[in-house]
Amino acid sequence: MRVIIGEKRIVLSGKAWEIQALLKKYARKHQFLKDWLDSCTLIE
Repeated sequence: MRVIIGEKRIVLSGKAWEIQALLKKYARKHQFLKDWLDSCTLIE
């Protein structure tokens, strides 16, 4: 499973059940995608 976090987007790749589990996990922490992106720190 790969999670790529950009400045304004998140790219998830992997098995369907992995992506669903990850989305459920983050849905408990963040109500909106913007909240999820704001909580991430970009490492360049």
